[in-house]
Amino acid sequence: MDHKIKEAKKQKVVRYIFKNQRLFLLINKVKLWPSRSGTLHGVKSLENRGNTMVVTTHCGESFVVWDSKNSRSARWLRNRWCKNPCKKCKIPEWKLTKYSQTVFTDARR
Repeated sequence: MDHKIKEAKKQKVVRYIFKNQRLFLLINKVKLWPSRSGTLHGVKSLENRGNTMVVTTHCGESFVVWDSKNSRSARWLRNRWCKNPCKKCKIPEWKLTKYSQTVFTDARR
């Protein structure tokens, strides 16, 4: 019974991330990448190159993106428009629940 109570407390942990921050910082914390098809990919590595960055996913794909606050990927992550995880990346369930419980806020605490 105590084990179930501990799990319920763990599930209600709310994490706060500032809403308007650079894409590099957002992806570095969340470690997820939203593709244009609507799937979430796990980020294996992230390399900052000034205004651009190189994102490598667990699928083995690597691409260069602009580091912008208002980019499509930043908006899709903040608004949680991607729900389906990639089957090749095999994103663990704990990471998806952690991402779904994260609150993107303007308020600075």
